[in-house]
Amino acid sequence: MALSDSITNLPVDKTSERNLNAELDETIKALKEVTLMIEQSQGEVNKLTQRNAAITAHLQKVQSQPDSMTPDEIRMAYDSALDAQQRLFVMRGQLEKLQNDKTYLERIESLLRFTQGMSSKSPNQPGQQAKTNLASVEMLVNAQEAERQRLSRQMHDGPAQALSNFILQTEIAMRLMDVDVGQAREELSNLKASAMGTFQKVRNFIFELRPMMLDDLGLVPTIRKYSETFKEQTGLDVMVNVSGSDRRLESYIEVMVFRALQELLGNASRHSQATLVKVHVDMGETAIKVSVDDNGKGFDPDVTENSLGIKLIRERCEMLGGTFELDTVIGKGTRITFTLPAHSA
Repeated sequence: MALSDSITNLPVDKTSERNLNAELDETIKALKEVTLMIEQSQGEVNKLTQRNAAITAHLQKVQSQPDSMTPDEIRMAYDSALDAQQRLFVMRGQLEKLQNDKTYLERIESLLRFTQGMSSKSPNQPGQQAKTNLASVEMLVNAQEAERQRLSRQMHDGPAQALSNFILQTEIAMRLMDVDVGQAREELSNLKASAMGTFQKVRNFIFELRPMMLDDLGLVPTIRKYSETFKEQTGLDVMVNVSGSDRRLESYIEVMVFRALQELLGNASRHSQATLVKVHVDMGETAIKVSVDDNGKGFDPDVTENSLGIKLIRERCEMLGGTFELDTVIGKGTRITFTLPAHSA
């Protein structure tokens, strides 16, 4: 049963409670299954690691005594080593995915238990309010999962694929070392260039997950840096204008504003077909006002497709006592403005 199924069948409190309990039971069951699969996969990874170590030791022996073996035996040793490395790489990727699934299910379980506790504390809560609470939980979970899926795809298509290629390039260079040193050196040079590019991609991922300069330097320098990086990566022209008193704000406010801008810039790049985005940050004495204006195709504000992130921004602004405004017309771009109470940290 999905959370959306629970929410669409909540006419009264008792039904809400039954659906919530059923969803929690399903989540706990799935969590147990994933935990068991992780244990099995970890055992397989351990076996493959030992096998890989043994094959690597054999390969080192082959390299130290090349004259004692036929070319076919040498080729088989290299092929076995490459196969073992690839199997281990794939199995580790599967284990990592299962661990991410476990973390995701644990978050759902925690949110469901929290909602269950809130419901038990308010037995007379109207059915519509209970439905709203569950809808908020689902929206938060879906937004987190969507972000994880996006990063997972980026990691798979970028660094993970590159690392697999590194293994193959290394094997090629090792085989060429005794045959054509010049070509082997060229392969190693290509490998170095690929590694540098992958390293930069990993740094970009880390910056997206949690830019360290947000903690060290604050909101405004981080916004400027992120906008520059975003422009380089996407080709979308981003102009940032800051007014008011540049200062450090409470950590949760800085994180909230940065994540909101991150989401809105991503939407402009992925969905709006915009060529220019203007970001204005006004650091007032008692509030921070952020405006994001793009020249894209706009959208129907009543259509909920691709607007989960916008819903979350609106909800968080209202929870923090701020305001949220959406102004968009199909064919005439989009302007989103939100204001948050913000005192100096």
